[in-house]
Amino acid sequence: MLKEQLEKIRNSATAALDSLSTNEQLEEARIKYLGKKGELTAILKQMGALSAEERPVIGQLANEIRADIDSKISQKVQELKQKEIEREINSMPEFDVSLPADIAGGSYHPITLVQRECEDVFKSMGFTVEDYGEIVSDYECFESLNIPKHHPARDMQDTYYLENGQLLKTQTSAAQNAIYLKYKDKLINDGVPIKAIFPGRCFRNEATDACHENTFFQMEGVMVDKNISISNLIYFMKTMLSEVFKKDIRVRLRPGFFPFVEPGFELDISCLICGGEGCPSCKHSGWLELCPCGMIHPEVLKMGGIDPEEYTGFAFGLGLTRLAMMKYGIKDIRDLNSGNLKALSQFMGNE
Repeated sequence: MLKEQLEKIRNSATAALDSLSTNEQLEEARIKYLGKKGELTAILKQMGALSAEERPVIGQLANEIRADIDSKISQKVQELKQKEIEREINSMPEFDVSLPADIAGGSYHPITLVQRECEDVFKSMGFTVEDYGEIVSDYECFESLNIPKHHPARDMQDTYYLENGQLLKTQTSAAQNAIYLKYKDKLINDGVPIKAIFPGRCFRNEATDACHENTFFQMEGVMVDKNISISNLIYFMKTMLSEVFKKDIRVRLRPGFFPFVEPGFELDISCLICGGEGCPSCKHSGWLELCPCGMIHPEVLKMGGIDPEEYTGFAFGLGLTRLAMMKYGIKDIRDLNSGNLKALSQFMGNE
């Protein structure tokens, strides 16, 4: 008797599933046949009345039918997904791919505009522009910068690690060691100073707000030679900022801790969005942190093959994203990565 009822459920479910055309109908059918109050469950509740010989036979058949219905439901799910994809494709408007592109409607991103402007300024002062990867090793991002494993300074940067042990670089400083190794021979043998900038995209697991993002752009800069001092650092930064903003910019230096420089500073600029009065972008302080900087730590120079007893240098990490916000009056950093064409289109023509 139960065997016949089970076969009837199998046939009924098969016929029903074949005729379904929506996910809602599919879910209703699953509940009807396999749910807690479904037809198959109701049959299984009657197994207690069966003899010891009948119980395993009916139980095995019930499991086979459940697996069969489960399989048919899974197949139907994939079938409905494929049909939905085909419907979306068929509903797309037709367009003529041979028509010329409307290239007049595009523009460079504001960060790109600021980056290129900064590159031009530094190139005019004798700096080379270097490129560096976004996936780096732990040594490049931390150890070569005087931040050994388990150093508490690593807590300052919530990092995206990859399964192979590498990571998405948290700072453009990750290129410093490679730059020193690349140019140290010219410095030592020919007396040519190391002067390089290396812009790039950085990543940190940040809680986003008006002035923090998990993806942002920096520009690292270094200069190494004999008798380099903090006054050289201030001169180059003031020159760059005055060129970018086309006016004299109020700046301040305050002590800051960065393991790869000693002494270290935070270079802040007066917030150009609020005029120094205080706003969400500057955390109502009137100042915006723009450029961590300082004199390159002797240990960092040593790891780059440079004798710190003979050479000194400065390094800075310029926040291109924040610089773009200041230059163009962008109040929320999240607008820059939003892909909002209405917001970005106002920069057309600035390139």
